[in-house]
Amino acid sequence: MWDIFTFPFFQRALIGGLLIGGMAPLLGMFLVLRRLSMIGDTISHVSIAGIALGFLINVYPVGVGLVFSLLAAIAIERLRSAYRTYAELSIAIIMSGGVALATFLFTLGQGFNINVTSYFFGSIYSLDMLDLYTILGVSIVVLGVIATHTKEYFLLTFDEDAASVGGLPVRALNLTLTVLTALVISVAIKIVGALLVSALITIPVACSLLVAKSFKRSLILAVVFSEIAVLFGLIGAGTFNLAPGASIVLLLIAMLIGLLMLKKGFRL
Repeated sequence: MWDIFTFPFFQRALIGGLLIGGMAPLLGMFLVLRRLSMIGDTISHVSIAGIALGFLINVYPVGVGLVFSLLAAIAIERLRSAYRTYAELSIAIIMSGGVALATFLFTLGQGFNINVTSYFFGSIYSLDMLDLYTILGVSIVVLGVIATHTKEYFLLTFDEDAASVGGLPVRALNLTLTVLTALVISVAIKIVGALLVSALITIPVACSLLVAKSFKRSLILAVVFSEIAVLFGLIGAGTFNLAPGASIVLLLIAMLIGLLMLKKGFRL
């Protein structure tokens, strides 16, 4: 079993997976508590359209997908401002547009459809050094922003009106959070796939909220649960020749079910 650690492709997969496993729940905590869990699915669908365009014009697909994700993030925030009473409408609109654009681009590039569809389910073993550098760069940005603005995002999450009255740049903070989410999703798609990337953002948070009393502990435990799932999911997938993205998500779900069963008798 331990032989898989000697293979360069698995080493790259493990490094990339652990980096994403740390970033996704950090942002996921703020998104879940603000009832924006579905934003991950929305941006991932738009990112797939960008990846399809990347294959079509022969440009680094993850990079094009990242640009599309950033544009989607900005569009979501603009629509949320326009429809304050129906904030979730912005997510539905952008998701519909992303799916439509991706489908349209698929019809233009029949020859690369197989390559694009691999991004739906993840292809973590195909990570190269450019992918790792991209993931590392996004990780540094995310950790830097969250570390320096934790208090601001905490207040924004639980009372946006109070944050606004207190003089915080609410609009800029909201846009930054959405953009960071877009960055993480763009680089995570190759690891767990567009269909599963939202799970890495939300399920570790769901696990942590079951067992932690404070926000800080919830944040830490969400990262811990995510990293455990990534580590053992990849080891299991590599050992038994399973789908790595699916293995990670199914392990997270198993952890959630186990915690739900223990909820009444287990509280940190």
